[in-house]
Amino acid sequence: MKRIVIFLGAALLLAGCSIYKPYKRPEVQTDGLYGPGVSEADTASIATLHWSELFTDPALQSLIRTGLENNTDLAVASLRVEQAEATLMASRLAYLPSATLSPQGQLSSYDGSKPAKTYNIGASAEWEIDIFGRLTNAKRKAKAALLQSDAYRQAVQTQLVSTIANAYYNLLLMDTQLDINQRTAKVWEENLRTYEAKMRVGEATGAAVAQARANKLAVDAAILTLQKQIRAQENSLSTLIGQMPQHIERGTLAGQRFPDRLAVGVPLQLLARRPDIRQAEFALAQAHYATGAARSAFYPRITLSGQAGWTNTDGSAIINPGNWLLSAIAGLTQPLFNRGQNIANLRIAKSQQQEALLQFRQSLLKAGAEVNDALQQWQTARARLDVTGEQIENLEAAVKSTTSLMESSTSASYLEVLTARRDLLTAELTQVQDRFDEIQGVINLYHALGGGGE
Repeated sequence: MKRIVIFLGAALLLAGCSIYKPYKRPEVQTDGLYGPGVSEADTASIATLHWSELFTDPALQSLIRTGLENNTDLAVASLRVEQAEATLMASRLAYLPSATLSPQGQLSSYDGSKPAKTYNIGASAEWEIDIFGRLTNAKRKAKAALLQSDAYRQAVQTQLVSTIANAYYNLLLMDTQLDINQRTAKVWEENLRTYEAKMRVGEATGAAVAQARANKLAVDAAILTLQKQIRAQENSLSTLIGQMPQHIERGTLAGQRFPDRLAVGVPLQLLARRPDIRQAEFALAQAHYATGAARSAFYPRITLSGQAGWTNTDGSAIINPGNWLLSAIAGLTQPLFNRGQNIANLRIAKSQQQEALLQFRQSLLKAGAEVNDALQQWQTARARLDVTGEQIENLEAAVKSTTSLMESSTSASYLEVLTARRDLLTAELTQVQDRFDEIQGVINLYHALGGGGE
């Protein structure tokens, strides 16, 4: 017995450093993660804002709340968290003894003799002593799996919030584009009537009238296309928030307000805020504990088992309590012939751990690139808005000037008026698209920094 205790103590001392070692985050390089030109000194970040603080449009807030309640993908992710919680509970219960109640009764008769009645009422229990970390690694792996499932749920939520916001603002973009095209259609209709009247008095040619009519029809076709796209976007957004296809109540693109300055914080905050990075890290933690479990397979399993009950084996009446049965067994199971398989399993576990480490580091690099992309999108859109705003002012003056000259004299031709109006329409549509890009940059940056998971 003394030798067994010494052996177990020595084995525990040698194995404890590897099979009981808790997960520790590997070193990662975060300096310069956001790319050149991005300040990383300010710890403030828009990701700390609740989504309702960033998206202040009441109609959008209502859509996001509905989506968080009804979205199927988010509901599935929540169910996965519940499954992981049950798995963790099962791994914790594995530390407790397993008990079994096994009552038995028998009637036997030989050559017509009086039946003999025997019974055995017993209970047994078995308990594994987790000296070599098999159960501990299983429990820690299950806990990491639970945290990974919760991080996945948060990743689904952040993606859902940003997707609903993008779809909503895309509706506002198309509404504005539709309004511009409808106003342009009215202008072309007035021009068409003007040129038809001028042709009747010989001041305009049939070619000019046909060209004006073609321009109006082109705008009419664009209006029909936009109306179809708006309906499709409403249907898609309704499905996303778990509702039947319906009209989406909404505001205007011009009425949206966002902060003039977007703080990104320090890159190290991504490790705590980005759910997909946390998900990758918890996958790495699971691989770490899987490697520990593979190591523990080389060591024996020690179990204590016992049985207690009473029996009547001499054929007396069942009302007789009989005799007590008591037994206790200590068992040690040492793998002998599967060492090669255990070695292969350990190699697989180590390889999977290295793979999880590479994916964790890659997820961090991907997050940094997404932050930089979103910042560039926002900054470029704001700069373009300044340019297109000035361009529209000049084009409006050009349209007014050429129209007045054409109506008062022949110093300005129809082609010059037509060109000025087309340029103005293009500039207005570009300005609207730049405004949408600016808003989309805010949404993408908020999502890239891990916002929206609260």
